[in-house]
Amino acid sequence: MKRSSKLTCAIFLLAALPGLAAAQDSIGIHEFSLKQAIAYAEKNNVQVKNALLDYQIQQQTNKEITAAAFPSINGSLSTTYNAKLPVSLVPAEFFGGTAGTFQKIAFGTKWNASYGVELNQLLFDGQVFVGLQAKASSLEFRNKSMEITKEAVRANITKIYYQLVVSRKQMELLDANISRLEKLQHDTREIYKNGFAEKLDVDKLTVALANLSSEKTRTENMIGNGYLGLKVLMGMPVAEKLVLTDTISDSQIKETALDPGTFKFSDRLDYQALSIGIKLREYNIRRYKLSKLPTVSLNAYYNKNAQRNKFDFFSGEWFDISAISMRINIPIFSGGAANARIQKARYELNQDMNNRTAMELNINYEIEQARNNFHTAITNMDYQRRNMELAESVYQQTKKKYEMGLGSQTEITAAQTDLKAAQTNYITALYDAIIAKVDFQKATGKL
Repeated sequence: MKRSSKLTCAIFLLAALPGLAAAQDSIGIHEFSLKQAIAYAEKNNVQVKNALLDYQIQQQTNKEITAAAFPSINGSLSTTYNAKLPVSLVPAEFFGGTAGTFQKIAFGTKWNASYGVELNQLLFDGQVFVGLQAKASSLEFRNKSMEITKEAVRANITKIYYQLVVSRKQMELLDANISRLEKLQHDTREIYKNGFAEKLDVDKLTVALANLSSEKTRTENMIGNGYLGLKVLMGMPVAEKLVLTDTISDSQIKETALDPGTFKFSDRLDYQALSIGIKLREYNIRRYKLSKLPTVSLNAYYNKNAQRNKFDFFSGEWFDISAISMRINIPIFSGGAANARIQKARYELNQDMNNRTAMELNINYEIEQARNNFHTAITNMDYQRRNMELAESVYQQTKKKYEMGLGSQTEITAAQTDLKAAQTNYITALYDAIIAKVDFQKATGKL
């Protein structure tokens, strides 16, 4: 009976294996460099996709504006049933009646029908012509907005990507500290067994080791959440696996020159967008000015009409009706609305020009601040790296003294604590340097 049960379980497992393999294969594994991660985000990030849709919406809006300059042609078909024919009063003397009296006569037929085609063409409208001129600038503004969105996504992905790359070094240092403490705990326990150390020394190391293990668990959780955040930013399903292939070093962080060189305000995407916005404001003023000019339009139609006393339009005669007309609409008085719109548009233009002046000041400030922060971060990173190396050397010398019986447990615990603090400070300095580098590149329009 037992053998039969085991055989049944084995068959079930064999049957389930293909399904398990298929489930594992369905989970995507992405090994991405920073460039690949950014390229993935530019296709899948929600903000980027919506910015692209804004660009496409503007393209369709431009087509609407263009359509206003083309003729519109419409067909029509109608039928009317006159339940009561209209009655007119005609002098009765026309029919031999008494002068001064009237005869009631109903004119028309019970059924009327018509079909035809109508053409409308705008010949001149200043506002439409300005709209046609502004099409390219409107599309360019949407394109710049999309590029600004992509730049923000690039900046955030770069920061998070390299922070996660640095976290590998952080985990390596934690593992090294745990291994170091485990060995020290083992050696201390052996010394204790031989009567040259106290049990308190072993217990202190056990506590320190437990604290390090707990810190490693917290760090792993923090890194895991960082990967989840990066996936969300990239637009990647959180169930898929993400592997980061790039590495980072002190020398790579230092590669960026601190001198902005031949920087121009137009290197910044937000400055470009604001300049295009000013151009659109100027078009707006021209549009409102031209709204004071007359508009000219052409209308033509050709119809076929028929009248019947019965609903029968498939026999009998149809009559042609056609006309061509030109309409000139001359604005005379609008209560000052046109002048108010023009002045309002001028104020809005002045606001944008003031904003551009303020942006120039702010850009200069951002560059100087980012340069100072980057320089400080690099200096601090170098200092913390040297300090970590020195703390490592101090720990190794203290450990040798302790093993030779020339040092105390207090000294080696202090050395271990100082080494861990130095490592933490170095990792923090690396994080700060990465962020400072990205901020400097973004401030100078080189990200």
